[in-house]
Amino acid sequence: MFENLTARFEKVFRFLKGQGKLTEANIKEALREVRLALLEADVNYRVVKDFVSRIQERAVGQEVMSSLTPGQQVIKIVHEELIKLLGEKAEPLSLKGPSPVTVLLVGLQGSGKTTTAAKLALKLKKDGRHPCLVPADVYRPAAIEQLRVLAGQVGVPCYEPGQGESPESIVKAALNYAGSQRCDTLIVDTAGRLHIDRDLMEELRRLKQILSPEEILLVVDAMTGQDAVNVAEAFHKELSITGVILTKLDGDARGGAALSVRAVTGCPIKFVGVGEKLDALEIFHPDRMSSRILGMGDILSAIEKAQEAIDQEEAERLFKKLQEDSFTLEDFRDQLRQLRRLGSLDQILKLLPGTGMLKELRNMHVDMKELIHAEAIINSMTKEERRKPEIINASRKRRIARGSGTSVQEVNRVLRSFEQMRKMMRQMVGTGRSSGTKAAKKKKRRAFFPF
Repeated sequence: MFENLTARFEKVFRFLKGQGKLTEANIKEALREVRLALLEADVNYRVVKDFVSRIQERAVGQEVMSSLTPGQQVIKIVHEELIKLLGEKAEPLSLKGPSPVTVLLVGLQGSGKTTTAAKLALKLKKDGRHPCLVPADVYRPAAIEQLRVLAGQVGVPCYEPGQGESPESIVKAALNYAGSQRCDTLIVDTAGRLHIDRDLMEELRRLKQILSPEEILLVVDAMTGQDAVNVAEAFHKELSITGVILTKLDGDARGGAALSVRAVTGCPIKFVGVGEKLDALEIFHPDRMSSRILGMGDILSAIEKAQEAIDQEEAERLFKKLQEDSFTLEDFRDQLRQLRRLGSLDQILKLLPGTGMLKELRNMHVDMKELIHAEAIINSMTKEERRKPEIINASRKRRIARGSGTSVQEVNRVLRSFEQMRKMMRQMVGTGRSSGTKAAKKKKRRAFFPF
């Protein structure tokens, strides 16, 4: 979402670094570009004005002018002010009330509330809680059925209302249902409208009175731009929302909503939706988002993604096999599966520092189908072939290609990739040589499996 904004900031930073000495004149020139970049990204005008004023006030001060690297000092100031603009620190959900704790999701129609409710339930479930989903949208066709299906996919209970029940009666009954299911968190999906109207707000106020929710989270489509700020202001005025969830942050919109909502409403952004899959909901970290926007990468998020996808016991088992020089195509297949669990590889690359500046990597798209084809090829082999790939001759390759629906060329490519990976791993692990002390072995294992 922030590619254009990142590119503009990088241009400004290159200009600043190229200045041997900074003056008020060239600082103002750089900040003019920053102002234009933010306005083009659809950031609220008032927010841009205050943001640039704070940077200018600090940038023309003694801390920059007397610095040996004034350009880098300005970059540091922009980074720090951007973090303040986004909220300074991550804000966790408040789930300390009496059980069941209620989380009320509100927002306009089409903002992604129903899917976000399921994503949030899955995240809380992974954190050890026992959530229950409640469909309180009785107006949108199939909204109740959609939430029921999503609840089944994430493995959490979902209250099923009777025919013709009102939203008020649904949430009252859901409180009792949650108790019978031993659920400690109630996530309520409410109705939305294409435009904010009085009836919608009255209904939401009644639900708030019945539930006394710990959290009222506004679900905002990040692609709506400036209008997202107006929506946030209206909901906050009527309901006193406690936080915001931005959806579709993986889209190609300009990203102004993410930079404006927090500053205008004063409500923290608690989560961001970064994809269509039900596990694509991330805690919003202002410092990490600032680093991404400024092209500095986001190593911590990359590590967290790897920790979720990589099984530590499997990594230890693989390391042992590499030491014994018994790495097989079956192990290679397991590695491909873990790689697929990481998600979009081009998105992972964008989290790494420096890669955002490389045009070829910024526009890179890795086809995950290639990993699926490679796994199909390995599955088409016999157990003996997977463990002894050297026996795979031309006739076996033709059989494997037919069985996997691929070509002999693709089979050859998978075998070459396996050999290259095995050779590289031998070099990294040091197969066939003494690994030294126990501490040295432990250090080497951590170097190979840093997660």
